[in-house]
Amino acid sequence: MTSRNRLFTALAVLLCVLAAAVGYVLSDDAGDSTPEASATSSTGPATPKSTAPKSTAPRSTAPKPSPPAGTASAPGTPAPAGTWVPTDPAMADVCRTGLPVQARDTLGLIAKGGPYPYRSDGIVFENRESRLPRKTSGYYHEFTVVTPGSADRGARRVVTGESGEQFWTADHYATFQEIDVRC
Repeated sequence: MTSRNRLFTALAVLLCVLAAAVGYVLSDDAGDSTPEASATSSTGPATPKSTAPKSTAPRSTAPKPSPPAGTASAPGTPAPAGTWVPTDPAMADVCRTGLPVQARDTLGLIAKGGPYPYRSDGIVFENRESRLPRKTSGYYHEFTVVTPGSADRGARRVVTGESGEQFWTADHYATFQEIDVRC
């Protein structure tokens, strides 16, 4: 094999590796190393990923109904089905009643499915900084919380997850608190 042929072979192998790497990064399943995707989570066995094609129908962004207040379980025991359990125990939480009235209004609009005051409400929240638990692309959606006196959308948002979890940020995604629906 001549040195020219070796060079072309090396370039072809390099291009194949590069194409495979780009395909992996752009795929929906890349980096999905969440516990529920690979093993048994603390709430039960993981469900296998579906191989069915993804639906193009719009997803409902309304959170699941809140459980009744006072239904928490004792520490160390699994929570009964339908009770609020923090998605990340290390993340601070905030009582729903402790949110500004505008945030509670936004949560009410989300529960009803709109109408929303801003055209961008309900768009996918990408979680680029990974401040929320890592999920697949399209899992989170963001909604504006009206800021009195602001000429634009302001910095306050509610972000919802497909499983019904809700998060509050008052500083445009720099920090998040999970909304505790029990209080």
